[in-house]
Amino acid sequence: MNQLVAAYSERQRHYHTLQHLRECLAHFDAAAPLARRPAEVEVALWFHDAVYDPQAGDNEERSAQWARDSLLAAGCGDDAARRVHDLVMATKGHVAGAGDADAALLLDVDLAILGALPSRFDEYERQIRAEYAHVEPEAWRVRRVRVLGVSCNVRGCT
Repeated sequence: MNQLVAAYSERQRHYHTLQHLRECLAHFDAAAPLARRPAEVEVALWFHDAVYDPQAGDNEERSAQWARDSLLAAGCGDDAARRVHDLVMATKGHVAGAGDADAALLLDVDLAILGALPSRFDEYERQIRAEYAHVEPEAWRVRRVRVLGVSCNVRGCT
């Protein structure tokens, strides 16, 4: 647990922090009755951003492997460790497999920030921009449009 708290407290993080983890866990508390395997979804939430380097492309893989290794070291079965690994991996493209209600729930919880009150959403936008300060403004705008699914034209985004 201490290693996870330390990971979510790393200096390069501005959004993918303990604040995000707490918000995810709070959302999950309300939605846990919808999960088929709530304990596994909760563990996956703890690990879903355990490794977060904004300049790396393997954060989810490394987070998922950390989760799997930790569960196996704690004596959990292979099946549960694999399912948690797969839940964490679902956050890579934010796509749940067909019929995977637990992955869909985890993704809804992870992306709940997109439905936050305007003041919190604005804070999230500042936090995300700070994490990706290394990205040039034009490239940032193009990537954010893609991530948020916003349509833009010459006059701006809508």
